Amino acid sequence: MKEINDIVLAAGVAASENIRMVLATVVKVEGSSYRRPGARMLVTEEGQMTGAISGGCLEGDALKKALLAIHQQKNRLVSYDTNTEEGSSIGLQLGCNGIVHILFEYVDLQQTDHPIALLQRLLQQREEGLLITFFSTDRQGEQKGTRLLIKDLKEQAFALDAHYSPLNEHIQFAKRERKSVLTSFQENGQSSEVLIEYLVPTVHLVIAGAGNDAQLVVETAHLLGWKITVVDGRASHVNTARFPRAHQLIAAPAVDITAKLSIDPWTVFVLMTHNYAYDLTLLKDLMHTSTRYIGSLGPKTKLLRMFDDMQEAGMTVTESQRSIIYGPVGLDIGAETSEEIAIAIIAEIKAVLNNRPATSLKFLKTKIHTEYPTII
Repeated sequence: MKEINDIVLAAGVAASENIRMVLATVVKVEGSSYRRPGARMLVTEEGQMTGAISGGCLEGDALKKALLAIHQQKNRLVSYDTNTEEGSSIGLQLGCNGIVHILFEYVDLQQTDHPIALLQRLLQQREEGLLITFFSTDRQGEQKGTRLLIKDLKEQAFALDAHYSPLNEHIQFAKRERKSVLTSFQENGQSSEVLIEYLVPTVHLVIAGAGNDAQLVVETAHLLGWKITVVDGRASHVNTARFPRAHQLIAAPAVDITAKLSIDPWTVFVLMTHNYAYDLTLLKDLMHTSTRYIGSLGPKTKLLRMFDDMQEAGMTVTESQRSIIYGPVGLDIGAETSEEIAIAIIAEIKAVLNNRPATSLKFLKTKIHTEYPTII
């Protein structure tokens, strides 16, 4: 979500200065590519680029195509074949062995549902969402662009316009499987392709503990664009001078913390107060929330002692609850310094939320990226 957030912010600045812009989106990949469908880049008529659609190799030529789309004030699709001599001639010597289809959408601020407006609405919620983009790999085909946003996936049915009702089955699949989908759509005798993109909210990291080591965890999470909250019982430690990157600071007893937070499946916690009683109290409350990750700084014996203390207090810790508690926190990368520990913690959270084993890519027997999107 960081890329989308950066794009929305940049678009807001451009709009305030009456600067025209184009949104470039990777809508389809055949073979391998550095970025996958859903990667985006905003390009203004002044040549400012926010986001990325490749590792840097496509951006130069994409800038030219974007400026043309701005001049023509129309959407256009451009396909880059990294296998061909033509691709090599514009600097695409990637070895990716793939074809990348990029949709350039002119952002017409006079339209209510222009693509930036839809992205902005997506950011305003802490829920899963589906973003639906229509395109055609036929050069003569119409490039409708980003048209629909479905925000509340908890609803059993969606208020789809009857015109788009043939997509309902694919939308339900994307919702049920929590996967992006690439499918086709017939309209007025013309066929187009549709990217139904499954998106989740920004990770909200809550760090319990305002010590010096927590500062490095905040800085590392900030690089990923995560929302960050720091909580501690010591008001003297929880301040903007110590944590300028944090979005929220809470100085309160442990028993009051969960009541002050809105916790969802994309809210994760790291307990690193160096205060056993504070961490234990907070852990007791967090086990009954919808969080999928609770990290506990310190040795394994500390966490086992917590479990024993909870059991003696009459609390039953289920296997399901134990499965979301990670202690000692972080991946085993041999971390010693605060900086290294921060990297290990953030990497573990990323792996857990993405259901990845966090092994070296060298040992993967499958592709780096899962099949994304699913083709129906």
